[in-house]
Amino acid sequence: MSNKLFLSAAALLVSSVTAQAFAEEVNVYSNRQDFLIKPIVDEFTKETGIQVNLVNIPDGLGERLEREGRLSPADLVLTVDISRLMEVVEKDLTQPVQSEVLEQNIPAQYRDPDGKWFALTSRARVVYSSAERVGKTDISYEELADPKYKGKICTRSGKHSYNVALTASMIAQHGTEYTKQWLEGLKANLAQKPQGGDRDQVKAIRDGVCDYALGNSYYYGAMLNDDSQRDWAEAAVVNFPNQADRGTHVNISAVALTKHAKNKDAAVKLMEYLAGDQAQHLYASANHEHPVKPGVEPSELVKSWGEFKVDELPLTDVAKHAKEAIQLMDEVQYDL
Repeated sequence: MSNKLFLSAAALLVSSVTAQAFAEEVNVYSNRQDFLIKPIVDEFTKETGIQVNLVNIPDGLGERLEREGRLSPADLVLTVDISRLMEVVEKDLTQPVQSEVLEQNIPAQYRDPDGKWFALTSRARVVYSSAERVGKTDISYEELADPKYKGKICTRSGKHSYNVALTASMIAQHGTEYTKQWLEGLKANLAQKPQGGDRDQVKAIRDGVCDYALGNSYYYGAMLNDDSQRDWAEAAVVNFPNQADRGTHVNISAVALTKHAKNKDAAVKLMEYLAGDQAQHLYASANHEHPVKPGVEPSELVKSWGEFKVDELPLTDVAKHAKEAIQLMDEVQYDL
């Protein structure tokens, strides 16, 4: 064989091997912003040669999977809270995964017992308080309904998934009747009609509208890193509720394998990668959350807020009360 022919054959062989190396792919539907996950999946691609295609779907992820049915290209779904996750699971749009890696890395509290979903990060539903007028304080969710807080509390809509999850956890802990009375008390203590997002509640503290607000912990990090919102965060203090008893309610971001996944093996590899030490730290740090794998450190900023006791109520128990939580919000007319 001539040198020319030999080099040509070698080039074809290299080309073929390269094509095979990148032949595998994973299609991910996510309601998490791409910039939070792309650096991690890019590292996964470098290590495995498996291409990851991200499709951002802020709302209606379940409806889209339903509409696409067996023709859906999605292999994995990434969700930002337990309510949206369970919508997909309850519509029978996921399938179980049996993986020793996932079971070893992710505590039972943060995964479905049948393997239909696995949490990746957690965030606390905290009570923000005015740094100037209140300071750091021990507080419980139950206490927010005490008349001594009348006119001092701000929240976003009660029907937002973050507040639905908190209310569902109250139902799981105390029952329906108690939770309804709690919601009525909380509503009576609001300084203004529920509006805006979690960051807006912290701004309201800064502006003197209220002294306390419900919000997710990761927004504190986001505000501190935003020049236009840093003074909002600096006007508030993060408090982890119920440290004297059951602990603070947490929500999760999670991953699940779709029912009609075409690239199942590659998708499971990505799930296992996301549960590993490096990805856990990077993913949690990107959004100022906590890794769910024991022993993996959060970012220095998140650690600076202090350690806290977590409510160990299984999130499956929380999720099953979500519809009832929404019904209670309607009954007490929380948003009106």
